[in-house]
Amino acid sequence: MVRRLYERVAVREGLWWLAGGLAAAAAVLLIRIPYAPEILVGACGLSALLALGMRTRTLDDGEPENALDDDSVNPVLLPPRARDLLERLPDPLMLLDETSRVILANRAMVAVVGTDTRRKHVSAVLRTPAVLQAIDRTAATGEPASVEFSVRVPVEQHYQAYVTRTVLGPRITAILLHDVTAALRAQEARADFVANASHELRTPLAALSGFIDTLRGHAKDDENAREKFLDIMSVEAGRMSRLIDDLMSLTRIEQNEHVPPLGEVDIVGAVCDAAAALQGLARLDEVTIAVEERDDLPPIVGDRDELIQLFQNLVHNAIKYGRQGGHVWVTLSPASAPVAPPGRHSAEAFVAVAVRDDGEGIPREFIPRLTERFYRVDVRRSRERGGTGLGLAIVKHIVNRHHGRLLIDSVAGEGSTFTVLLPAAPAQGRQALAAVTEMI
Repeated sequence: MVRRLYERVAVREGLWWLAGGLAAAAAVLLIRIPYAPEILVGACGLSALLALGMRTRTLDDGEPENALDDDSVNPVLLPPRARDLLERLPDPLMLLDETSRVILANRAMVAVVGTDTRRKHVSAVLRTPAVLQAIDRTAATGEPASVEFSVRVPVEQHYQAYVTRTVLGPRITAILLHDVTAALRAQEARADFVANASHELRTPLAALSGFIDTLRGHAKDDENAREKFLDIMSVEAGRMSRLIDDLMSLTRIEQNEHVPPLGEVDIVGAVCDAAAALQGLARLDEVTIAVEERDDLPPIVGDRDELIQLFQNLVHNAIKYGRQGGHVWVTLSPASAPVAPPGRHSAEAFVAVAVRDDGEGIPREFIPRLTERFYRVDVRRSRERGGTGLGLAIVKHIVNRHHGRLLIDSVAGEGSTFTVLLPAAPAQGRQALAAVTEMI
């Protein structure tokens, strides 16, 4: 009898919660909140889960109790199936009781806040004032809210927070986060492309247009002038092609910067491949590339193609701005813990790859700006050597995606050293892989 009564009450309450969630999602669409389609899906799903998963102490259905719930302070129980399902949601989710203490934070939410959330007040977990104000307002009025906020460490990410609350008691406030980093980065990339590319493309386009007009005019029958102008036009066209390639590459890397790579890469092999691809260019300048090969370094957690591009850019810069007939040294070594990249992501070990040249060096006041887009210490020399001003910007974003660090050291008259620190693959994972391989 009690069980039937509970089922009827649960279904009725569940329908009310589902209706409330749908109404809230419709309101989101009506007020035209950005990214509303994604939030609508999250709101509908969250409402259904709340309707199916929540129950109160006053009703006893005989199901096992959740170990997370504390009888003395928390009147809400999450059945194991509901908790398991919420834990597996890809979007960060947090549930709060009537005192704004955390009932549940799924794995995705814990990865965002980076701290233990058990029975903590929401203000000790989420420290963004705009989100906390939205939570307080929704908890008090029941009106859903949507707020944008950013997380700066270890990599900048942007989220849309959707806050809603159940209608019937006990009142549960839910915070659902949607990662909008990729969308915002795409907008920023488009704006940067228009501003920077238009500036950088103006010079070669003006040169091409001028030479075309000259060849059509008084130099039409001048064979020597025609050959000279065609050579210059070829150089300018090549410069535009490199610029477009670098812009496309930078845009692609920036859009994926917040998504850490999952593969394992032989760092020595990647460095050797990058250096080998530039041997022809080095011979033109009579530069010798020396790579120190070691067999005692662990693999790197990363994307092999991006790492090869990273080291090619560094070695290419060392060739361009090094001494004519000089040397480029590439050394690999384990990195000590104190110089490991900061942030929540940690690793057992790091590998340092240093690219050193014997050129003129870089004045120290210019070093902090080297990784900015289109920034050049010597604009004329960079353009003469085919530089686009994007090489080190690409390096910076690849390093950020791999949760590494880029160190730059330079001494005037002695050369420059660019050192990249990258996290090694966990030893436990390598041992497991070796065991599986041996078994097969």
